[in-house]
Amino acid sequence: MNTLFDTIWDRHVVQIADDGPTQLYIDRLYCHEVTSPQAFDGMRARGLKCFRPEQIYCMPDHNTPTHDQDKPIADPVSKKQVDTLEANAAEFGLTHYGMLSPDNGIIHVVGPEKGLSLPGMTIVCGDSHTSTHGAMGAVAFGIGTSEVEMVMASQCILQQKPKSMRITIDGKLERGVTAKDVALYLMSRLTTSGATGYFVEYSGSVVRDMSMEGRLTLCNLSIEMGARGGFVAPDETTFEYIRGREFAPKGEDWDKAVEYWKTLKSGDDAVFDSELHFDAAEIEPMVTYGTNPGMGMGITQSIPTLDAIDEAGKASFMKSLDYMGFRPGEQLLGRKIDYVFLGACTNGRIEDFRAFASLVKGRYKAGSVTAWLVPGSWAVDRQIREEGLDKILEAAGFAIRQPGCSACLAMNDDKIPAGKYSVSTSNRNFEGRQGPGARTILASPLVAAAAAVTGVITDPRELL
Repeated sequence: MNTLFDTIWDRHVVQIADDGPTQLYIDRLYCHEVTSPQAFDGMRARGLKCFRPEQIYCMPDHNTPTHDQDKPIADPVSKKQVDTLEANAAEFGLTHYGMLSPDNGIIHVVGPEKGLSLPGMTIVCGDSHTSTHGAMGAVAFGIGTSEVEMVMASQCILQQKPKSMRITIDGKLERGVTAKDVALYLMSRLTTSGATGYFVEYSGSVVRDMSMEGRLTLCNLSIEMGARGGFVAPDETTFEYIRGREFAPKGEDWDKAVEYWKTLKSGDDAVFDSELHFDAAEIEPMVTYGTNPGMGMGITQSIPTLDAIDEAGKASFMKSLDYMGFRPGEQLLGRKIDYVFLGACTNGRIEDFRAFASLVKGRYKAGSVTAWLVPGSWAVDRQIREEGLDKILEAAGFAIRQPGCSACLAMNDDKIPAGKYSVSTSNRNFEGRQGPGARTILASPLVAAAAAVTGVITDPRELL
């Protein structure tokens, strides 16, 4: 096959059971507070210690409040989960970046920014958006709680090898079109099941031109197409991003690492199980109109009419539109919105705050809009302030909250009220995802910024 996915996978195979799964070695396990408690309980019940504790990193993010983190967490369930992770990490001798630690944040933001996620690695976490780390040139994927326990106990996991897919996007993105728009476009074309059973390698001039933050966003959303994960072959952009980070190799080890990382690419004769090609010229700023990430369209387009939907899908299509309060055939441009959320493991990085600030600079937040701007980590928060972005945002009427998953999902205080519209840079728009009855429109930081200053869904290209 000679694909990069095969290369990384095969180098981590411990053994293959006859007519069974592969025992795969795992380089890095990340643990957050939601999917790890039962795994630790299982280890405790069996009297086991973590096989390689130095390969495991823990931090709370889902339940973390984004204000008053110096005070006790008010919600008892959230407090218990956060406290339990801290206690379990201490008991099992694992590195733990707790709330208010300068190293804390969303686990899928912190891993790459600290140099913990590196090219050629296998990386897992009890979280579907572990695919984010694939941007580093790693095979990264989400696992279940029982599998978290398996990795803790053995540093290995039993997996069936996925098929390989290459998605090539060539051309040049026009002004105002971001990596988030690319991902939403791909989902609108492939649907939420179009990559099921595959591990996706992203390639083409659009991907090569992307920053690491853009690649992290693209890989983050691979799971929303049904893929097992997604990744980008490491290149000079990757190496420059990693260079000098806390856990990056140093000195001679750095030179050796880069020499090895340069070999991590699919061969010219690589054979993929599926190949797809797209043209950058077809992509404009995107918004979703339904209740799954695949229900997306260009911001100037209209919601499909019923005659464009196959008979089997009409009932679910109408159920989704009814929930959102939309009609077939209508445009969303000019639609009034109530909330704007900038953040999540999808768009909570420094580049996302730069983009948002670039559009709101010299303007002011619409009075009808509640905006939550949430850095993906304390490191991002520090960089926002070092670059003076906080001053630009404050002058435009915005406040920066403390790091955490925030309004990506309704597991903390940041919930969108029922019936309200939220333009969100997060990754999922399922019914109730941002709060019971909340209506979520997924978009890029630029689309979110345009909505925040106008109070309605606005094409950001009109304001750039």
